[in-house]
Amino acid sequence: MGSTSFIPVARPLLGEEEFEAVRRVLESGILAHGPEVEAFEREFAEFVGVDYAVAVANGTAALDLILKAYRIREGDEVITTPFSFIATANAILYQGARPVFADIDPETYNLDPDKVLELITPRTRAIIVVHLYGHPADMKAFRKIAEDHKLILIEDAAQAHGAEYRGRIVGSLGDAAAFSFYATKNMTTGEGGMVTTNDRRVAERIRMLRDHGQAEKYLHVELGYNLRMTNIAAAIGRVQLRRLPQLNSRRRENAEVMTRILSRVKGIVPPIEKPWARHVYHQYVIRVTSSYPYTRDELAKLLRERGIGTAVHYPRIIPDQPLYQSLGIGCPRGCPEARRAAREVLSLPVHPHVSREQAEMIARTIAELGRS
Repeated sequence: MGSTSFIPVARPLLGEEEFEAVRRVLESGILAHGPEVEAFEREFAEFVGVDYAVAVANGTAALDLILKAYRIREGDEVITTPFSFIATANAILYQGARPVFADIDPETYNLDPDKVLELITPRTRAIIVVHLYGHPADMKAFRKIAEDHKLILIEDAAQAHGAEYRGRIVGSLGDAAAFSFYATKNMTTGEGGMVTTNDRRVAERIRMLRDHGQAEKYLHVELGYNLRMTNIAAAIGRVQLRRLPQLNSRRRENAEVMTRILSRVKGIVPPIEKPWARHVYHQYVIRVTSSYPYTRDELAKLLRERGIGTAVHYPRIIPDQPLYQSLGIGCPRGCPEARRAAREVLSLPVHPHVSREQAEMIARTIAELGRS
């Protein structure tokens, strides 16, 4: 295949509505924080099913500000997953607190509630649960743990816009949640983030912290930051939010096509969807096990040669990153499932630009290679 037919593993879907929204903001002259941001916040809160949504500069800022709003600080411990983008754990470090890594469920790749229970100490203040790849974590189990031990329950929903847990949209299931609108997410603002919560005090504090600690204009009551979202980003986000159900449906349709074929391929484990979940396939992630004739990395190379992009999310668990090794922060129980996942997972194109025919071709290519 030539370069023109190469299928990238991720690509945002933007159209005339987004271009028109940006033009509208440019013509208004109100480019920074303003009415578009406020409208986006209202619409996003309604979509998720919460009382408050606060727009910020990016998903990492959303996590950071949630932890600051709950006054997580030095000496505190926050339990989270070792198998995620590093921002999840780094947000804990920003507070001077210590990330404690529990192992994952090998089926969903999400934090394992039983492993979390083993690691709670008197210093534990919070749990950050990641809805990885677009599949919700088992929030009923985590809610019980949080209530029993009086812990703050935070959702990292950066990869799960519109995903559902027992009929409820993720981002409404914990004490607060962080979303990212990075360019490759299920919906995008280019860069951007959102905090969702039903706690008025948390929402108010985050609004203040994102804007230099201002309680009102030029009245700065605490040390804050410049982490606002722009009107331009919010205008794009409002259009993308309206399109999100359709965009997610396209991802689910592509995933269904690929799973139907790949579930019959020896050595390939396609993603699962728990009965209580609605997966939105931010990434379509297969396992390439030793029963397949090629390793994960060999398969990725063969697919690229055939015009199919892939990625590995994530090739190294967070506690094995040089930063965390230098800080002496490892996995208390070794995290064998997270390490196995890091060796085996491979993300395939599932985004809305991928046609049904292309989804079928990707899966059949892997099946044919498996017979070689």
